[in-house]
Amino acid sequence: MRVFTTPSDDELLRLMVAGDESAFVTLYRRRQAGIYRFALQMSGSEAIAEDVVQEVFMVLMNEAGNYDSAKGSLSAYLYGVARNHVLRSLSRDRSFVSIGDSYEEEGQDVHEQLIAQDDPLADLTRSEMIESVRQAVMALPPHYREVVILCDLHEMSYAEAAQVLSCAVGTIRSRLHRARTLLIEKLRATKERDEAQPIVNSARCFA
Repeated sequence: MRVFTTPSDDELLRLMVAGDESAFVTLYRRRQAGIYRFALQMSGSEAIAEDVVQEVFMVLMNEAGNYDSAKGSLSAYLYGVARNHVLRSLSRDRSFVSIGDSYEEEGQDVHEQLIAQDDPLADLTRSEMIESVRQAVMALPPHYREVVILCDLHEMSYAEAAQVLSCAVGTIRSRLHRARTLLIEKLRATKERDEAQPIVNSARCFA
């Protein structure tokens, strides 16, 4: 009986370079969604995310020879290209729209991880927490935001994230620890502010 196997990214890339258009289409369909989510989560802009996806796959078509499998996976290479384009976009335009509904599932993942680390956050409702996480992640400096997105939202290992960001695994570990601490601090501050707001409003009623 003939056994059909799913071609790896590297196999598809070799076929693509050899002129197989269907191999490129398969690679695009396989990796496009992840690249888009990463760019959206980094920038908060659907327009930027769409542009980044186009740029990434244009680079893949025109500069496939720059990819070195000895340095990491093709997926990490594509995320690295996406990251460079996102950072350029961020440096050009500092005003971004809020992250859309497509972020909800990933926001819940971070919610669960943060709840496990810090019980005082546990009484926030799911919808409030998702919105708080959106805002807190977007408020992080880019070098902290990207490690949270890669490791917590895209579930990359430290080694894979290090390939994307071209840095040491230890750097990923330390940045992620600091980023999670900042997120907890931001979320706690949001919770305390929201709890204080009803008290302020009640005081005005009796003024």
